Amino acid sequence: MSQMFDNPSPDELRAFTEEMPETRISGFGNVNVQTTVLSRSAGSTYVVDRESSGKTMSRADYDKVAAAQEAYIAEHDMIVIDGYIGNDPEMRSAARLVMEKRYANIAGMQQKLYFERSDGAGAGGDPEVQVIYTPGLKAEGYPDDRVIAVDLDAYTTRVLNSDYFGESKKGGLRMWNDIVYRKGGLALHAGLKVIPTGDGDKVFMIIGLSGTGKTTTTFTTQNGSRPIQDDFVGLMPVGHAFGTENGCFAKTFGLDPDFEPSIHGAVVKPTTYLENVYKTTTARSTSSTSTTRRTGARCSRCRTCSRTRTRATSGPSTTS
Repeated sequence: MSQMFDNPSPDELRAFTEEMPETRISGFGNVNVQTTVLSRSAGSTYVVDRESSGKTMSRADYDKVAAAQEAYIAEHDMIVIDGYIGNDPEMRSAARLVMEKRYANIAGMQQKLYFERSDGAGAGGDPEVQVIYTPGLKAEGYPDDRVIAVDLDAYTTRVLNSDYFGESKKGGLRMWNDIVYRKGGLALHAGLKVIPTGDGDKVFMIIGLSGTGKTTTTFTTQNGSRPIQDDFVGLMPVGHAFGTENGCFAKTFGLDPDFEPSIHGAVVKPTTYLENVYKTTTARSTSSTSTTRRTGARCSRCRTCSRTRTRATSGPSTTS
């Protein structure tokens, strides 16, 4: 008989993660999970029954994927994680991850990025967006026997046969992007930071493709600047910018405590989740993975900067 674990505590998720054979405990006491899939699988991602710049699938094909996944879930233990994407009442979306317990690290990492649903909807409230995730189920006939099926009509994303956390994170944000667009805004792959000036604090938006230095620029501390949000921002008319996540899923390559103190400080905390991170054996430090796994070296941690500045009025933007 399968069991559903409804919004377990961080300690319970940590214990589930430690049971995984892919988990190692670092010298800092945090968990480091080695995954099979090292990045998001664009070639296996399909939008259901809509035009898309990427791949699409019919509603009938989606229904087959959904039926196979629901049958699998009926026989496997699962975890439910509820939260919000965004914390401003005007823009937040109630979100849910339904995750195969065997891969509990993904649930633990997602719990850190969701804002807490402290309004009483935390356990059992209906989500606006949900990701249903079964890494142990192959999707035969799809590239790499893997499929990420994105149903924007029901705001449900189904992930089969990937153990990479980025599919959970991007699954929710992708659907949130559609919600922002329908509200008249733009969802931007961007960071936000506050920079003190002689005319008061100014909010800068840093826009860039993956790997171009967006997160590094957001979290560095030039001129006393402070990070607000990493990765995705909703930009609305009149220059209001809204954040999405209560933490960061950041690359660990070449971290410098003087240059990126927020991320470096988080990586060495025992509550942080690491994914595919290589740890040196000569010092209590973390580094990137080896060359063959560098693309997957990341950490997931709670926000260490201010939690109150997730909505801001946008000033001049900086493009990196």
